[in-house]
Amino acid sequence: MKHYNIPIFISHFGCPNACVFCNQKKINGRETDVTMEDVRKIIEMYLETLPKNSKKEVAFFGGTFTGISLKLQKEYLETVYEYIKKGLIDGIRLSTRPDCINREIVEQLKKYGVTSVELGVQSLDERVLKATARYYPVEVVAEACKLLKEYGIELGVQLMIGLPEATLESDYLTALKALEMQPDVARIYPTLVIKNTKLEDMFLKGEYHALSIGEAVERTRKIYTLLELNGVNVIRVGLQPSEDLREDGVVLGGPFHPAFRELVETEIYYNFLKKIADREKKLDIETAEVNISKIVGIKKANRLRLKEYFNIKIDNSLSRDIVVVNGKIYSRVDILREENNESNSNQYRWLSI
Repeated sequence: MKHYNIPIFISHFGCPNACVFCNQKKINGRETDVTMEDVRKIIEMYLETLPKNSKKEVAFFGGTFTGISLKLQKEYLETVYEYIKKGLIDGIRLSTRPDCINREIVEQLKKYGVTSVELGVQSLDERVLKATARYYPVEVVAEACKLLKEYGIELGVQLMIGLPEATLESDYLTALKALEMQPDVARIYPTLVIKNTKLEDMFLKGEYHALSIGEAVERTRKIYTLLELNGVNVIRVGLQPSEDLREDGVVLGGPFHPAFRELVETEIYYNFLKKIADREKKLDIETAEVNISKIVGIKKANRLRLKEYFNIKIDNSLSRDIVVVNGKIYSRVDILREENNESNSNQYRWLSI
């Protein structure tokens, strides 16, 4: 059954801090600019157009839903719960900060049909947390994750690479620590320098050096591989290329690319295929059509780099998790495991994985 989110953006009025990478603004005297009537109108509008036989969840976006007052949280949840009781909506998803989670909050979320909570973890390196104005210890993240798991709510973690004071090693170590918290889903975001943020000031003064696209792809593919191999569903890689981000002068620096995930997948498959090409001096590839873009690479990058050997044909009788190269069957897990082993044998020998 196809899944649809009904997005409702709750601005960051409940956020206790101004993180250096964020340009959301607080408005004095108001917790949020979305009324209960607005919520009903948005839901009704989506229900008119979405297929009847589909899974539908209301998604409260904005980053800090549980940072607003418990009373206002309840009003929003009750409004959506009316539709859950009628069988029109299947659940509620939301995102928030780890330091805005406690037992009272989680009990209320569970009571009103919240099925998934994504925590803006960003980093589990305390130097990075301090440098980005996220003033809480790592233990707070672990406790928030534990509470959500205890109540049977799907746990999502959002990780950012390339934050101030972060290194390739610290970003990878954050992913390792995040795995200990047993997330169900994850998002990986490269840090961008956005206009009207503290990070903009740091960038312009030379106090922060943004990752290049190549550096960001290198870091991300290692973390992406690690998470997927450990059963975490990586539901997004790179920021959604919204109209706001595409406006001139909004992104001042950093690895912004509208198809960032495809860049990462391209490099994963290039590394895999190059090893075979170097060893066997040929690449006769068979795969389902759904895999073609990843194997050929974005803008045909892999075909061009391996053109001496590259030969590919579509076989839709094959599972989407299978690629046949030179007559040998490789699963997606085989490909990722090879990538992960390379990471462990090179930069990460010091991490007893």
